[in-house]
Amino acid sequence: MSVEVINEGELKALVSLLDDDDTEVSTHVEGKIMSLGTTIIPFLEGEWEKSFNPTVQRRLEDMIHTLQFDLLQERLKAWMDEREDNLLEGLWLIATYQYPDLELSKLVRDFEQLFVDVWTEHNPELSPFDQVKMLNSAIFGKLKFSANTKHFHSPANSMINTVLESRKGNPISLCVVYMLIAQKLDMPVKGVNLPNLFILTYKTEKLQFYINVFNKGLVFSKEDINNYIEHLHLVPQESYYQPCANLEIIRRIMRNLIVSFDKLGDYHRTDEIKILLKVLGDEEIY
Repeated sequence: MSVEVINEGELKALVSLLDDDDTEVSTHVEGKIMSLGTTIIPFLEGEWEKSFNPTVQRRLEDMIHTLQFDLLQERLKAWMDEREDNLLEGLWLIATYQYPDLELSKLVRDFEQLFVDVWTEHNPELSPFDQVKMLNSAIFGKLKFSANTKHFHSPANSMINTVLESRKGNPISLCVVYMLIAQKLDMPVKGVNLPNLFILTYKTEKLQFYINVFNKGLVFSKEDINNYIEHLHLVPQESYYQPCANLEIIRRIMRNLIVSFDKLGDYHRTDEIKILLKVLGDEEIY
């Protein structure tokens, strides 16, 4: 099927009809613009900036958001199918839900700087426990990352760019920052999907222990997890002790976002995140 080509003059003429008194006309025009797909987003953003008509601006905002949401779904599906090993890209995609102009390259540069700041204090000759102790000192001392206990359910805790800017986050966002830095230091650190709490594990063939990043990198054992599970009156599962996939990390962050938007009464965003979770193959939320 061929795609209709419309020049800029025709597009501007269509935009000017968005506030037509005839609802049928304005609806038809909106549908025609939307049919052009996500490549039209930059043009619509430019028209929004130039417009002084609140009705046109509102319609443009709605169309831009819808197209950006469509684009996000496409990107998430492609990430899951082709690039799940790139956790930072997955985190970036979540952040673009609220910050659509955020560039992945900026996050890459931000993490490169964090790595350099930590690398200067890293000593690979240290024991695993001392390496973690060093990393704790660098991340929570030198870089001043901390738990966002005051605004625990804020959506900002699930947006990697705001976590890097504020240096505050929830358990899983602090864990991904810690994990990405640790892995770049060649430390075998991965995420563990505990109920109600996301943690990390340092795991080799001969050694495994756990790290509670939300509690400033507190190190604990499998027995401590056993006690935690027992306290929650849950049946132990292997997933409570072993590393989880990047896809599950991204899904869990999105579930956190659903709770955040629910608490804010923003049910439209809640529904949109559920759609994104479905794109990622998570049917449990329905």
